[in-house]
Amino acid sequence: MALLVHFFPNMYRDSVALMQLSTKIVQLPGIEAASAQMATEANIDLMAQAGLLEERPATRPNDMLLVVRGEEAGLQAARDFAEAALSRKATGDDGSVQKVQPRATVMALDGDAKGANLALISTPGAFAGAEAMKALKLGLDVMIFSDNVPVDEEIAIKRYGHARDLLVMGPDCGTAIINGVPLAFANVVRKGGIGVVGASGTGLQQVTCLIHQAGAGVTQAIGTGGHDLSEAVGGLTMLTALKQLGADPDTKVIVLISKPPAKAVADRVLAAARVTGKPVVVCFLGATLAEVESQGFDCALTLEEAALRAVETLKAGKAKFRSNHGASAELQARAKRLAASVGSGRRYLRGLYSGGTFCYEALLLLQDVLPGLQSNTPTKKTARMADLWRSSGHTIMDLGDDDFTRGRAHPMIDPALRLERIGQEAADAGTAIILLDVVLGYGAHENPAGVLAPAIEKARAAVGGKGAPAFVAQICGTDADPQHMGQQADILRAAGVDVSFSNAEAVALVRAVFENIKG
Repeated sequence: MALLVHFFPNMYRDSVALMQLSTKIVQLPGIEAASAQMATEANIDLMAQAGLLEERPATRPNDMLLVVRGEEAGLQAARDFAEAALSRKATGDDGSVQKVQPRATVMALDGDAKGANLALISTPGAFAGAEAMKALKLGLDVMIFSDNVPVDEEIAIKRYGHARDLLVMGPDCGTAIINGVPLAFANVVRKGGIGVVGASGTGLQQVTCLIHQAGAGVTQAIGTGGHDLSEAVGGLTMLTALKQLGADPDTKVIVLISKPPAKAVADRVLAAARVTGKPVVVCFLGATLAEVESQGFDCALTLEEAALRAVETLKAGKAKFRSNHGASAELQARAKRLAASVGSGRRYLRGLYSGGTFCYEALLLLQDVLPGLQSNTPTKKTARMADLWRSSGHTIMDLGDDDFTRGRAHPMIDPALRLERIGQEAADAGTAIILLDVVLGYGAHENPAGVLAPAIEKARAAVGGKGAPAFVAQICGTDADPQHMGQQADILRAAGVDVSFSNAEAVALVRAVFENIKG
């Protein structure tokens, strides 16, 4: 295979756009791998670790670097494709002069973005903190999609924003819906009376989608970034969000989503939640009912519970729903059918998640029932995988973790790694169930079920059909999303996949299948 290394000087594109470009280039004839990234030291290191670079190119951080591996005949076509996708004409088709794109936030505010009140920052992490501070000083709320922002910078910008009642969503904030506008990876949901604040991107997506599916809607969905509830940062964004949602007359119920924060941070957040005077559903995944309810709050043990208890509170003033799918006769019947379809000798679960919070929730729900459960992102009760590239025993993986995204797009955009892994896991004679999440919405793959289904059918055929493992998938999305949840479900079901619309239900089904296999 030949290698193309080409850089575009002084050209910036945000990381989501570059991930999507990389995915499209890989689909060209004769192309094996492609990565388009800003030429920062960190990104060059990632490309080298992924085996895409042998020597460090003489580039600068404000250059865009394209690396493509494939057949010699396909490399020029890949370069031409990239140049066409990245080019921006200075004149219109009629020869008229077009406006120069703003090169700074203040220029945008003086131009077409006059009146804007939020800046979305998606630059290399080394520069994101400075750009966020510039936006804050202009009086803008900020969403920082960038990761790799130093913690001391995060603390500084969050303290500045918190003191001025300005939101700082992020760094590494992948999801938000502000005033009905989906930002980054987000779904199309109706407006309504529930405000959601989450330190988890896919957790925020699951809760907002399930609220929509239950007939209610969202005022705001505010992402905090994964470090916000750490002891060092102190929950500053969540505190600001609670203050703003508390003052918002349209927000009737509030949902908080996170892994359990440090006790001092949890106490501070819950005190702020109490001050709002509004019903608050708390989903600190991994916390116990007693830990939350002892402080007078409604505790949800799963993302599904958080969404549906919030909807019940909004509609009836009181929540009753608990995720107990295992007691459902319909789910037990599905489990028996799946167990009967599993080939003899197959007895292990292989979870291949693209969403980190879905992976974490599945581990929490199964860690006490599947012996030896392991992951690349383990909980305190599960083990770390010895080999990331080969599963053994019961394994649930987050394929969106940094372990797997160095030099490649996130699996919600580029499914190539997961498609390869599906074949590998199905070929393992010990695999009984392959568990998947399918995340819809803006930023995600335009037809995830359409690429998963052929891979599943191919994997099943390769091991003899009836001797294959069972496939279970949960879809996170709505029928208002560009990919349309119902159509995605139909594609997967036609490929023999059992489909759920919440992670908790899919995991409960998996648990019931293993109870039937043991029986």
